[in-house]
Amino acid sequence: NTQSCIQDDPYIQVMMAGSTLRKVKSRSWKKNRYFRLLEDGLTIWYKSRWAGRGHSTFSVTDLEAVREGHQSEVLLSIAEEFPAELCFTLVFHGRQGNLDLVAESPDEAQAWIQGVRMLIHKAQTMDEKERLDQWVWDWFHKADKNKDGKMNFKEVKKLLKMMNVEMNEDHALHLFTMADKSESGSLEIEQFVFFYKMLTQRDEVWKVFQDYSEDGEKLMLEELQSFLSVEQHEGEQSAQHAQELIERYEPSETAKKQGAMSLDGFQMYLCSQEGSIFKPEHQDLYQDMSQPLSHYFISSSHNTYLLEDQLRGQSSLEAYIQALKRGCRCVEVDCWDGYDGDPVVYHGHTLTSKILFKDVISTLKEYAFRASEFPVILSIENHCSVEQQTVMAQYLRQILGDMLQTTLLDGQVPQQLPSPQELKGKILLKAKKIGGLEEYVDETCTDEVSDEEEMANCDAEMASTEDSPEKKSKAKSKMSRELSDLVVYCKSVHFDGFEHAHSHLAKEAGRRRSRTDFVQYNTRQLSRTYPSGLRTDSSNYNPQDMWSVGCQIVALNFQTAGLEMDLNDGLFRQNGCCGYVIKPNFMRDGNTQFSPDKPEEREGYKPLRLSIQVISGQQLPKVNQKEGSIVDPLVRVEIYGVPQDQAKDETSHINNNGFNPVWNETLDFTIHTPELALVCFVVEDHDKASRNDFIGQYTLPFMCIQPGYRHIHLLSKDGTAIPPSSLFVNISISELT
Repeated sequence: NTQSCIQDDPYIQVMMAGSTLRKVKSRSWKKNRYFRLLEDGLTIWYKSRWAGRGHSTFSVTDLEAVREGHQSEVLLSIAEEFPAELCFTLVFHGRQGNLDLVAESPDEAQAWIQGVRMLIHKAQTMDEKERLDQWVWDWFHKADKNKDGKMNFKEVKKLLKMMNVEMNEDHALHLFTMADKSESGSLEIEQFVFFYKMLTQRDEVWKVFQDYSEDGEKLMLEELQSFLSVEQHEGEQSAQHAQELIERYEPSETAKKQGAMSLDGFQMYLCSQEGSIFKPEHQDLYQDMSQPLSHYFISSSHNTYLLEDQLRGQSSLEAYIQALKRGCRCVEVDCWDGYDGDPVVYHGHTLTSKILFKDVISTLKEYAFRASEFPVILSIENHCSVEQQTVMAQYLRQILGDMLQTTLLDGQVPQQLPSPQELKGKILLKAKKIGGLEEYVDETCTDEVSDEEEMANCDAEMASTEDSPEKKSKAKSKMSRELSDLVVYCKSVHFDGFEHAHSHLAKEAGRRRSRTDFVQYNTRQLSRTYPSGLRTDSSNYNPQDMWSVGCQIVALNFQTAGLEMDLNDGLFRQNGCCGYVIKPNFMRDGNTQFSPDKPEEREGYKPLRLSIQVISGQQLPKVNQKEGSIVDPLVRVEIYGVPQDQAKDETSHINNNGFNPVWNETLDFTIHTPELALVCFVVEDHDKASRNDFIGQYTLPFMCIQPGYRHIHLLSKDGTAIPPSSLFVNISISELT
């Protein structure tokens, strides 16, 4: 087992022996806790020395990284008290808060820093089989209450319940007896893994295997090739691919030598990345990045500094780090005058806490280009006096240096915006700028629209982006020349086209025309939309409506989990998660006649039929931790896109089975504008009395779907992986005839 080789590592030995570490929550809350790594090499257990039996645990798989030294706001605040070599921060996936810790000696800190990093690396590089074994291994340890490494049938039954398995007792006992080779009445871990494998033999995968295997034992090379070309729609490349799959996924050496694949290998291929619903070739950077910025959708965050809601939430540098790590390329900073002439960032006129502007900029410098090398737009909401604006300008220059793009590329007045490729590694400032367009022919405006106005926004006229003269002189007096000079390419103007647009654009025809105008306008200019200020709970609006008219910077509250962020994550999951996705060609042509209301009128209109056979689910997580509760799962498929494509349909629910529910139901959809459609798979626990509980989801662009037999690896509410939970589907896409 992989466990044994790690245990010889000196760092891991320190962790297993246990250490007293100080857990720090604030300058005043610092308490000793006893931490140790459990025998499974994966669970970190901790408790306060004097507390009774209470303890907490978390798994290394919950961790994303270890930061060394004073790399969190909390540890920076106590830097005088504890030197950097004693401090480290454990960073969790998703939206779970970090753990700030202080060790008693530099050696002990190093043991935990290097040890945890090693374990995270190991957890990330496990293949599907190791991951499943690990999952089973974890459960076994959880359920083995007296820690004797054995489980009798009664304990096994209890464990199955914990694992969300409801099953026929006679069948389970029969398998238990088969696995209990020593006839001792209990199973050791290896025997339990064997028992579990028999229990989870997947009939639905076996049936597909049988269709192509002549002897029912293995798939010969040409049988696998025929499966790939007929079912997985792979065409030409299926011969070579079949060979690669056997090399990569077949566990049995004998089968490999024959150039064949066993049922185990077949199941492992289907559960792997290559068997997943997402086209592997769309996961890496595959798009042309040399077009003008206005030709891309750009992953954008609103009120980036907030971790929670807009009235009392905590403003935090951590929120910027989380957004940037998710590939966000447009972050927002709300600046206000601070004490001692030092500008601060927070949600004005509310109780949200404040952070220093200079710290936000340092964080940006550190994290801007870790997830993506393409440009970051820094959107400044400026409420500062001229003096403090000048201080902001100095910080921006000092801290960011060459990263900040302050001049036109080649010094030329551009005919169009520069490309993400040309601006790699650069930060662009988006703020107001002194002077109208007549002085700055080179200026490109970024329009601002909030989602209250958004309902009216497609009735807008495009001509009125110029401020009125009165407005101009007022703005001039309030702006610091130093800050204004740093703005290039992204000058903010509020989109004024709405108020007076209604009167003469009320007619439906005019409205439709104006949607086309908006799509055309967005081929040249950048538009930023953001949630209305009335959404004090930091809720989001549906970004799809804005993408459908070509808006590039559709800002969402990244800190708020839910459908809207799932759609955002779904769209930007492609193209190397770099935060830029090229718009379809009919939204890049300046003379486009496309309107989302009338998809059938565009050139090259080709609607498609999407047919999804929802076959089965695997190891769905328990929603309710109550003893004895088992889920009743159903699957809903939701399509988001142009208005005609919005649709949803669901399977019936299966009673009491989150472990291996089988639906075998087909859901059909018509997609009019495939290039703009997102497909969302949602699994819920059916509840006839109240709202269904969310179990997991996965969202992806329609254009990234691989047809055929595929697994969908489900994500939590936070968008983090919940292995080994998945759905097994068969997808076909055909032209609508």
